[in-house]
Amino acid sequence: MLIRKVGWLLLVSVLLGAALLLALWRGWLDVAPRFNPWAPLDVRDAPNLLTGFKVWRLSEDRALCDLALATAGLRFTRLPDSTPQPGCPVRNAVRVQGGRVGLSSSFMATCPLAVSFALFERHGLQPAAQRVFGQPVSRVEHVGSFACRSIAGSQRPSQHSYANALDLVGFRLRDGRRISVLHDWSEEGDNARFLRLVQDAACERFNITLGPDYNAAHHDHFHLDMGMWRMCR
Repeated sequence: MLIRKVGWLLLVSVLLGAALLLALWRGWLDVAPRFNPWAPLDVRDAPNLLTGFKVWRLSEDRALCDLALATAGLRFTRLPDSTPQPGCPVRNAVRVQGGRVGLSSSFMATCPLAVSFALFERHGLQPAAQRVFGQPVSRVEHVGSFACRSIAGSQRPSQHSYANALDLVGFRLRDGRRISVLHDWSEEGDNARFLRLVQDAACERFNITLGPDYNAAHHDHFHLDMGMWRMCR
């Protein structure tokens, strides 16, 4: 009898959830866009449980991607689909030239990666800098996004092969101070504390975040990507 009641409760819950999603999709319920899974993602809004779903939708919907990018505060150029090197196609991508924060150089990125970078910078990186140093990050230093290669020690293509990953090596504060993953991760003090907060923030915004504690290959950078799996190491 108890099992039957639990089964009915689960069925009713599923039906109510489906009805709610349908009502939101058809516009029958008037809720704030940030609480509507079908509404375009606004990077300026504080992330919530729907943010990951909205970012996921961008990979196959370029119009939705453009709406999200319009709120991202990035300077970017739309890129045509191409295969820069055999076996490494790049689809639905942009070249990010900067934005609210400066970059050591521009980088090519899939739409989900570019939007996730904007979310990370606005809602993770800058709050971490303000918390530790009382000032913002003025420049992010990276060593690239696209590289047609396999994951070290395997035959699986790296997310870099699709411009779906970015490697960060350091950060420059407004007062000129530089924080380096290579030199500051293993030290004590504010720089190391800031880098831990940055990694935690990256884990919230990217599907995979790998840092110096993962393995020797990542001793000098944070690897961020939007692949299928989730990992924070």
